[in-house]
Amino acid sequence: MINLSKRLIRQVAQANAKFKLIENNDKVLLGLSGGKDSLALAHLLARMQAHAPFNFEFEAVTLSYGMGEDYSHLHKHCEEHGIKHSVLDSNIYEISEESIRKNSSFCSYFSRMRRGALYTYALEKGFNKLAIAHHLDDAAESFFMNFIYNGALRTLAPIYKSKREIIVIRPLIFVRERQLIENANVNNLQVIGNEFCPGMKLSERNVKFPHARAECKELLAKLEQENPKLFTSLKKAFSNIHYESFWTQK
Repeated sequence: MINLSKRLIRQVAQANAKFKLIENNDKVLLGLSGGKDSLALAHLLARMQAHAPFNFEFEAVTLSYGMGEDYSHLHKHCEEHGIKHSVLDSNIYEISEESIRKNSSFCSYFSRMRRGALYTYALEKGFNKLAIAHHLDDAAESFFMNFIYNGALRTLAPIYKSKREIIVIRPLIFVRERQLIENANVNNLQVIGNEFCPGMKLSERNVKFPHARAECKELLAKLEQENPKLFTSLKKAFSNIHYESFWTQK
């Protein structure tokens, strides 16, 4: 087991207690990309499985886009730490050349395809919950992206049921991204970065590289410099919604 900070463990436990993310007899599938976020979550779920006062099953799966990715090191890491892990092969990259729309965002396209593949795998294998490694920074960035670019007040829910009846959970929703960076550094984790992102191979195609999230990340960094308690306020605000103050029609 890697050295997980007490704060990380506590924040995941608090999110689980507040939103009832994982309960007795759940069968949880983790989408494991091998990045710093999902790798930390894999170890946190393994620890929870060993120490929680209830029983649940937990496995990790890594989606291969069909680009010749090598996940042998990630699989070996999981084996060494007692985390059951599988690699799900797909041809998503191959079919993207014909199915992705011209001038569309490759990030949104591959995100939809990845989620669909994970839903299908979860349903086939009998999982009732899918764990995703989104954290508090992701939720804040999504809120500002929707607010600025889409004219909507929307963020990432800690738990929700998909149209395909899979319950999606985000156990890291109270965790800051910098904690996950620190966790990877402290434990010398060999994380997978953008080298396995299909977008890195799309530079010659007519597709848009994402800009909205990067701009919102930069905006939030500036706002946090001016107000160090910004994310504390955002975390509270996401559960403190005054519906009656908005322009909703009855």
